[in-house]
Amino acid sequence: MITLVYRSRFYPETFVFPSNINTKNSSALFVVVGVSSPFSKQYIPISNINTLWTLTFNSDTVKSKTPMVLLHGFGGGVGLWAQNLDALSQHRPLFALDLLGFGLSSRPQFSSDIQKAEDQFVDSIEQWRTKTGLETMILLGHNLGGYLAVAYAIKYPGRVKHMVLVEPWGFPECPDTAEADRPIPVWIKALCAMFSPFNPLAGLRLVGPLGPALVQTMRPDFRRKFSSMFSDNTVSEYIYHLNVQTPSGEAAFKNMTLPNGWAKRPMLQRMDQLHPDIPITIIYGSRSSIDSNSGSVIKHMRPNSHTIRGAGHYVYADQPEDFNRSVLHVCETVD
Repeated sequence: MITLVYRSRFYPETFVFPSNINTKNSSALFVVVGVSSPFSKQYIPISNINTLWTLTFNSDTVKSKTPMVLLHGFGGGVGLWAQNLDALSQHRPLFALDLLGFGLSSRPQFSSDIQKAEDQFVDSIEQWRTKTGLETMILLGHNLGGYLAVAYAIKYPGRVKHMVLVEPWGFPECPDTAEADRPIPVWIKALCAMFSPFNPLAGLRLVGPLGPALVQTMRPDFRRKFSSMFSDNTVSEYIYHLNVQTPSGEAAFKNMTLPNGWAKRPMLQRMDQLHPDIPITIIYGSRSSIDSNSGSVIKHMRPNSHTIRGAGHYVYADQPEDFNRSVLHVCETVD
């Protein structure tokens, strides 16, 4: 059983904050406790006094296997893997980290240049790998994490044995005919124009203490996804407190994204730069609203894809048992 625990002004337990974590505007931070598998949690130092919050599962029985590294999506954190950590760590060393600029990791200022911002993400993962002593790894990335996994593998191909891309963001190009094929109401265009100068989650910070209730109202599905573990709003509050802090990675993501959600530097344009010997597995949810056509394109390049029935964009939380089974099956071929 895994429990997400947050320390806040309402829960006055003692908690020592690292000196480079800005807690001024945050009423809570989180850790994951109660995992049945042995694990450790720590801040891994990287360059420029930054740190990446990391959970490590590395029992003696699996040390000989290639480690798996989990990269969460936009606005997420290690706690969202709660229903996957135990199952995946039974078969190989497992690492879950909060990406630079997200979760409990440091929140530096990213470059406004999208190439340099992407390099900051990628190089932070490489610096983290060096500090943890991993030679090679299986990279599993969801959403933005999938995009960064490929960007990392392009730059550091010798470090990646296999990639599992779960509902990856940022692969297809923005279609030229998007507006012609799908007319957008004038009022939506006006709202987009009004909010375009702001970061994606600015509204969450703007409403202050009403933020947790806003998350629960806008995304009631998160409570359902983790209903087997929690009967309250623990996960919604976790997501709120992850994203109410300084919008560092969030601002970088905004700069990498077109107003309609497409990537400014779509990854499909760069797939030819990926080393041909790195296998790729794509996992989509059958009920997801994410365009899976890019998965079909990648499948022609590296034919290995899975669709999890009954799952939406958060495949690993919608159908965790099927997801865990699929990932473990894929990884059997790695060693």
